[in-house]
Amino acid sequence: MAYGGRLPKKIRGLGSSQSASCAERAQAVLELRPQFLLRRLLLAACLPRSTFYYQAAQRQAGDRYAGLKAGIRAVYERHKGRYGYRRITDELGRSGLAVNHKTVQRLMRDLGLKSLVRPKKYRSYRGEMATMPNLLNRQFTAERPNEKWVTDVTEFNVRGDKLYLSPVMDLFNGEIVAYEMNERALFPLVGNMLKKALSRLMAHEAPMLHSDQGWQYQMPAYRQQLATRGLTQSMSRRGNCLDNAAMESFFGTLKSEFFRLNKFDSVEQLRHGLHRYIHYYNHHRIKLKLKGLSPVAYRAQALGA
Repeated sequence: MAYGGRLPKKIRGLGSSQSASCAERAQAVLELRPQFLLRRLLLAACLPRSTFYYQAAQRQAGDRYAGLKAGIRAVYERHKGRYGYRRITDELGRSGLAVNHKTVQRLMRDLGLKSLVRPKKYRSYRGEMATMPNLLNRQFTAERPNEKWVTDVTEFNVRGDKLYLSPVMDLFNGEIVAYEMNERALFPLVGNMLKKALSRLMAHEAPMLHSDQGWQYQMPAYRQQLATRGLTQSMSRRGNCLDNAAMESFFGTLKSEFFRLNKFDSVEQLRHGLHRYIHYYNHHRIKLKLKGLSPVAYRAQALGA
């Protein structure tokens, strides 16, 4: 054993590092212990003797969280980094692995896993009241499927080419009932979307359909489709995106979890990706406010009850 000499940078650097964990410091001490005095190593690593022996014992006993870490990584990778520790905890619990969310949060930090989704922000603007009344009035909950729908149009840009998406969301479970995509923001984008959505309804169902004051929703052909099927139209106040916050929230999620996390060489590639993501969103992406179920699973459970 070498009692003198200068300690390696590996151990000297750990003492001033804020990011090095106790396990990392203990590992470095274990590796250098045959060459240096333990007290010198512990002093350099700023590691209490009791903590060192605890970490050493843990290593000898093996990593008791190895199975849980594998499960966390599997869920994280399956959802392409879109899930944070709370959703991962919920999904692990539904698969039979009950674990505290703080443990999952700590292990994700140890594994270097972090949700890739950017936080969504809202900006409000007080505009004039619309000529069409705002019947929804920010009541973004529904007691049954196909009671309240919301819709809007969003734009994507791929290398200078545009793609427009027009979806309809059911406020009962946040499910995307129908959608249409087009490279031009013409009326068929909204008209075809509405036809698809109406075809999903039973004869007795006539939901309220809320939108902003976009020109498409004021077209006679659009309003005629609603009137023929008995749907009630509701529109946001001019310039107030919070009146349609549920739809804005979906667009924020879509762009954070899908569009910004991928690179697209063409609009056609984006189109195929949007089909896949919306299917994932409806059938596989869990929501905490839906008791940890996906929109489709939540609807099926509600209708089966």
